[in-house]
Amino acid sequence: MTIRLYDTGARQTRDFSPLVAGCVSIYLCGATVQAAPHIGHIRSGLNFDILRRWFSYRGYDVTFVRNVTDIDDKIIAKSAAQDRPWWAIGYENERAFNSGYDVLGCLPPTYEPRATGHIPEMIEMMRGLIERGHAYASEGNVYFDVRSFPEYLQLSNQDIDDLRQPSAEGETGKRDQRDFAMWKATKPGEPSWETPWGPGRPGWHLECSAMAHKYLGSSFDIHGGGLDLVFPHHENEIAQAKAYGDDFAQYWVHNAWVTMSGEKMSKSLGNSVLVSEMVKHWRPIVLRYYLGTPHYRSMIEYSEEALREAESAFGRIEGFVQRATELAGHTVEPADEVPPAFAEAMDDDLGVPGALAIIHTTVRQGNSALGADDKEAAVARLAEVRAMLGVLGLDPLDAHWTGAGAGEDGLDGQVTTLNGVVDKLVRLVLDQREAARGRKDWATADAIRDQLQQSGLLIEDSPTGPRWTLGPR
Repeated sequence: MTIRLYDTGARQTRDFSPLVAGCVSIYLCGATVQAAPHIGHIRSGLNFDILRRWFSYRGYDVTFVRNVTDIDDKIIAKSAAQDRPWWAIGYENERAFNSGYDVLGCLPPTYEPRATGHIPEMIEMMRGLIERGHAYASEGNVYFDVRSFPEYLQLSNQDIDDLRQPSAEGETGKRDQRDFAMWKATKPGEPSWETPWGPGRPGWHLECSAMAHKYLGSSFDIHGGGLDLVFPHHENEIAQAKAYGDDFAQYWVHNAWVTMSGEKMSKSLGNSVLVSEMVKHWRPIVLRYYLGTPHYRSMIEYSEEALREAESAFGRIEGFVQRATELAGHTVEPADEVPPAFAEAMDDDLGVPGALAIIHTTVRQGNSALGADDKEAAVARLAEVRAMLGVLGLDPLDAHWTGAGAGEDGLDGQVTTLNGVVDKLVRLVLDQREAARGRKDWATADAIRDQLQQSGLLIEDSPTGPRWTLGPR
């Protein structure tokens, strides 16, 4: 058993070899909390949630760090535009991100540090880089000297002579325009912290280098994030950390984007689809299926048609789970091990599409067993399906999706409460239908069923009574 991952830095798939046997350490670039999350933001967290779950299934002890960037240019700009404190905007959107992760079934990180809580660590890293000749202070700013680090740009495979480094207003005093800011001098009305080089605030890249060092040490296994972060963010993280003396990440794993009309989903393009709105129209488990089942390195082109296809595909899986559970007459626990073909797909660079094909094949086998009234075979397939779905965070019988143990706050609690209310209302109507059937009033019973179907609900009569599901859109 060897997990293999595509390493952006090596530009090839590599066998995973942990720094510490039986353990895996992961740092994921998390939210910059200037606005509420759209599904493109959440895809990254979801992809790495599946990676984390797979490592746990394979017996690893996982330390998973996902940071929060709670101070940056965009947050400050919004603070000025809305005449609200920067920290209030950041905290509001941090909660929105966590609600989005929760409602889609992402496990909480081991640690979730905020950038503003780690200014001392950033000062210490800057001091060390200045002492080693890799950074310099100028006009209240602190810059990294990119030409002092020969390995610069190896991750993104660029030529330094052709480099165009993104710069923001106020980044004055650079020796070379390719140098990047680690610390930005204070401006009137902006938040600031004191340093030996004057008051100011951290640069985005410095935040992650310092937090990764604090929580995972000088060397850790995997650094993850969206493909758009390769340059400048991850390239600059590497330069700071390695020039400081850290070995830093051993593997670089990047997920692809969610696009609309061929363009990366983003706030600036005005084409984002907020998670808080999506879950009002689509079941969260279906949204997780839609975002989590393509390969993490494949682009997802957003469309309602694709979401409907995902809803239909997951409905076939869920329908088998429900019918097989009814035949068993009790809750069937997941199998101890997933089928070998599923494991082989997951080990191969987190091959979720191939793993999903094994789930659908097993579901078809289970449905054939149900059709033949072969209870033993149906229950065996159910146990396998639940084990595989559990790895993907998609088991409909898991407590997260059934509501058992779900939180009362945020999107997760709202959706759970709404599901419970809808179920109770539908049950009242179904009881009326059952009463009509009991007195052989077939016309009334059929009329109730038809009205429910017109409302978007499908009614199926089973040996244990009627059940309802959302119909196709």
